[in-house]
Order: sequence, then structure tokens, then C-alpha cells
Amino acid sequence: MTIVPTGTDIAAAAPAGKGVGPLLRAWRERRRVSQLELALRADSSARHISFVETGRSRPSEEMVLRLAEHLDVPVRERNSLLLAAGYAPRYPETPLDDPALDALREGLERLIQGYDPYPALVVDATYTVVAANRGITMLLDGVPESLLQPPLNAMRLTLHPQGMAPRIRNLGEWRGHLLAQMERQIALHRSEPLRALYEEVRAYPAPGTGDEGDEQPTPVPHFALPMRIEHDGRVLSFVSSIATFNTPMDVTVSELAIETFLPADPATAKYLHALGD
Repeated sequence: MTIVPTGTDIAAAAPAGKGVGPLLRAWRERRRVSQLELALRADSSARHISFVETGRSRPSEEMVLRLAEHLDVPVRERNSLLLAAGYAPRYPETPLDDPALDALREGLERLIQGYDPYPALVVDATYTVVAANRGITMLLDGVPESLLQPPLNAMRLTLHPQGMAPRIRNLGEWRGHLLAQMERQIALHRSEPLRALYEEVRAYPAPGTGDEGDEQPTPVPHFALPMRIEHDGRVLSFVSSIATFNTPMDVTVSELAIETFLPADPATAKYLHALGD
């Protein structure tokens, strides 16, 4: 599949209060870091951190970025901090179809196509699929056209009762894993679109296991939680891995994630290679 542009409206993590001080304090508390610990990390003083948070001192642009780095603030929210402090945003948000990202798009395409016959895809901050290989297409066999209309959403395709969910043998476990993953991201980003998606997919019934999606754990030992999914009368087993870009300098790039599915047993690997021949 070809990478397609998507629009993402991720809300900034803005607590009650105005100015950069309340924002920084909220991020510090979310990270469970004391003023003294943050001051030591940022080569500052607890007194100065306190003054910044209460609005008694206006931090420099460099200090805002330094504190954001030590608090592991997402790139999009770093721009919000800079704006709140009276500075211009530092990180651009380049549309994915912009010529400036040609090399990135081509690299992502080569990466996921090179992963064939194993499934691989690229998603944005709200799990909209921006690229996928043939392995993913194989997993979507039987999914109705109504769910395959763009923009595709990986969470919706996986957990919707008309999507992949009915074929996932350990749906209770896999569903719980995905919901917990989304909860961690919401705690980090406080994204309203991501929260809305979470509420939607959490409300889906789990076919074959009751509304709670409970099923006995797979007795076979694995090195990571597998997704066990039926395809053409066989049960395939995958473990997933997610990769992001190191030190991204663009909001769009910072929110891309590459998810790859590795066969969890020799039978799955053999079957996928046979399909690719």
C-alpha cells in the first residue's frame, strides 16, 4: 500500500491555569518528579523551578526546552510550552505528503515491504494507518468493505466485532493489551481524539467471549504475549514490536510508529513464507 497523508488533531496537554508555569508543573507531577530532582537534572535550582511554576519567573526559551526534555514531554506539547512562555514553536508539523518528507516516506515503504511476508504497518498518533504491506492485507481477509474505507484505523480494524476480532483466538488477552497500551498513551498525551477512539473500541463487544472479552490464557509458553489469529483454517501466532524515531525534530515524524509482527512459532513462519512464494 502507498503511504497516504492523514490529519491528526492532537490536543495539547493543558491543565487548568494560564502560562507556562502550570503546564510545567502538571508535566512534572505527571512524571512524579520533585522540584529538587528536576532542578538537578536541568542544572538549575529548586527555587528557580518553583518561581517558574508559580509565574514569579519567566523561563528562557532554552530553559523551557531543557525542562521539557528532562520531563520527556512529547514534541507536540513542547511547542505548547513554548507558546505559553511567549516564544515561537520550535518544531514544525510537516504534512506527510509534503515533498520535504519524500525520503522518509520512501524509507518507510522500503522498510515495511522488506519485512514481507511478515505483517508490518505504520500508524500515526491516533492509530490511523498511513502505510501497510501485504502481510497486513492477509490479516484483513474477510473484513467487510465498510471497515476498509480510508482512513483505516488499526485499533478499529482489530477490535471491531466485524473486523479481525472474531478470528483472534485469545481476544480477551489481546484486547486487554491494546486497551492498556492506549491508556498509557492517553496519560502521556491527554489527546481528546485518542480518548474518543479508546472509548469507542472499549465499548465494542468481544465476539465469542461475551461482552467482557474474557478467555483463558494460551497455555503455550511464549517470550511475549502473542496474537493468535485464524486465517484460512489455520491459527497463526504473532508477537508485535513497535518502533519510533529517535530524537524527532518534527511533530508529524514524532507521532509515527512502525509496528511489525514477528511469527511466534515455526509453523506460522513456514505458512507465511509459503503464501509469499
